[in-house]
Amino acid sequence: MNNYYESVNSGVFYLIVAFVLLFITAMCFVFLIKSYKAGLAIGMDKKVLKKSITASATFTLLPSVSILLGVIALSGTLGVPFSWLRLSVIGALQYELNVAQIAAQSIGLSGLNLAELNIGAFVTIALVMTAGILGGIFCCIFFLKKYMNKLNTRPEAENTKATEEDVQKGENRSFGAHATTAMFVGLCAAYIGSYIGKVFPHGGSDYMPLFVAVVAGAVMAVFEYLIQKKNMKSLENFSLAASMLVAMAAAVVVNIMV
Repeated sequence: MNNYYESVNSGVFYLIVAFVLLFITAMCFVFLIKSYKAGLAIGMDKKVLKKSITASATFTLLPSVSILLGVIALSGTLGVPFSWLRLSVIGALQYELNVAQIAAQSIGLSGLNLAELNIGAFVTIALVMTAGILGGIFCCIFFLKKYMNKLNTRPEAENTKATEEDVQKGENRSFGAHATTAMFVGLCAAYIGSYIGKVFPHGGSDYMPLFVAVVAGAVMAVFEYLIQKKNMKSLENFSLAASMLVAMAAAVVVNIMV
């Protein structure tokens, strides 16, 4: 176990990941500079451009906490470098953790259990995670334009001019809006259903995932109330990170009390 964890946290692995991330960071700065120059070229005020850059950087910090939490969650079993890489480019915790669990179970492990992992298992899990996320890239390259046209098509769009209020109420919404809602409802049902199955009907003792899900959902509901009813739109950037932090803190408190 120690040899495995030392291998996935080796200095060479850190250097490889750091090189990849430095390259991506450099690309971001190149696009930032090009976008700034393009804004000046079309007559945008420098003050407006600088304000946009500052606002974007500010509202990126707190939401990125959820990414950091994802790195911490994965690094305990898959090591820091690989977790850092997967969640710094195109990965997302909801996808990465779920796929890693599925890959581990498919090769006969009970899950992401550090005591069971070895280099062979790590390579398989890393390959599945990486190959799986590439599907989205290829779909974007070849099918995104046509897909977006379909998503943005509203029923009776030629005869109906929907106001912003209509869209907020769910009237005349595009296919994409309904598809996204249905996808998230399905994901929530699958995850919460699996958590309930660990507790009921056989009296299982693994109640913590269900407890954490309930706490996170309650916190998110409070944020949604403030955003939708109190028009506190700025909270949209912080709701996910705050929900995760509160739920994790609640889990720690319950574990200590129990």
